[in-house]
Amino acid sequence: MASTLYICYFGLREPLVQTQVLPYLREIRKDGIDVSILTFEPHIRSTWSPEQIAEERAALATEGIDWHCLVYHKWPSVPATVYDIFRGTLFIRNFIAKNQPDVLHGRVHLPTLMGAIARKLSRHKPKLLFDIRGFFPEEYTDAGIWPEGGWLYRAVKRIERWLMSESDGFVVLTENARNILFPESTKSGYDDLGRPVEVIPCCVDFGTRFKENTVELRSSVRTEIGIDDRFVIVHLGALGGLYRTNEIADFLAVARKTNPRTFAMFLTQTDPTRILPLLKERGFDESDYFVGRVAPADIQSYLNASDIGLSFVKAGYATASRSPTKIPEYLACGLPVIANRGVGDVDDLISRNRVGALIDHFSDTSYLKALDMVDALGDVRGRCRETAEREFSLTSVGGVKYRALYHRLLRGE
Repeated sequence: MASTLYICYFGLREPLVQTQVLPYLREIRKDGIDVSILTFEPHIRSTWSPEQIAEERAALATEGIDWHCLVYHKWPSVPATVYDIFRGTLFIRNFIAKNQPDVLHGRVHLPTLMGAIARKLSRHKPKLLFDIRGFFPEEYTDAGIWPEGGWLYRAVKRIERWLMSESDGFVVLTENARNILFPESTKSGYDDLGRPVEVIPCCVDFGTRFKENTVELRSSVRTEIGIDDRFVIVHLGALGGLYRTNEIADFLAVARKTNPRTFAMFLTQTDPTRILPLLKERGFDESDYFVGRVAPADIQSYLNASDIGLSFVKAGYATASRSPTKIPEYLACGLPVIANRGVGDVDDLISRNRVGALIDHFSDTSYLKALDMVDALGDVRGRCRETAEREFSLTSVGGVKYRALYHRLLRGE
């Protein structure tokens, strides 16, 4: 039986791991592949008791997933990351020696680097799968975290080039990213060295998290929140960095002038002070917005109670690789999407399926035009849901593609 070690530089409880990583691993398991996962847990001593770790490990084991964890170190940033790479590499090398996995599956650059170094230091040589996800160095410079052209950026680009040469297979999130990195794979599915390349967008689980929407569910949630007669525009996810927070607030202000019933909903783990002053400056009262954290299990309920989903991201080279998780989640809940152009495959998705509107410029005129376009679409909840099921289903899209990629990788096809 084939086996894989999935390496993830996040903690197990992170929403992204719960909603993206673990569901994909369950899908990979369907082909009989033994799955292990390594995570890095922040504040492990204060957030996990030994009993909780044992319970979680046992629960995952019942699903055929073997969980291992190391401590995540945050500060000082560069030395802490280097130390984590060292610890991760040592763990993976020992794991290879003991278990001889067939695949090392790295989620983005740092985990793949750990796997690549560990493989270099091992007699057994597993296949290395580079799950690129995004253009990591460019994302950090675009977000203002690293200076453009600085030593950190240059160092990571050198590491990236090495990983591209060392890896045996690749996953990217968008066709745009494939066209940039592996244009020769568009028709064949392989790069110019014969290595498999697969485009797998961020998918949603219709079986557990995004079940069929109902009028009753929408009505009950709106009553519970106190927004029965409001026109709800929602932003799901982080604020700041690559996310155009000021522009989101501007859009909401324009929408509110057009329709005084507009209600702003922010489902985010970001500090509320990032958005609250912007809303208040634009005349929003406390009765006009909701800003807060929502458990992953409750996301569908809140989205189902909304009317439009927003995705405003700083567009550039880095965002060609992005597949915003929020967009399939909006669509799964029947929400039309208003997004800016230039992000991943979003332009094609919205235009081809007629499930929202695209903003050409961040301006009041563009915002009004987008609102009018969505209004002209009429009731598109059914079409949005159908689009999500066709383009982003965990089982019929993501799972199928991951298993096919593993099949090609393990058989050298």
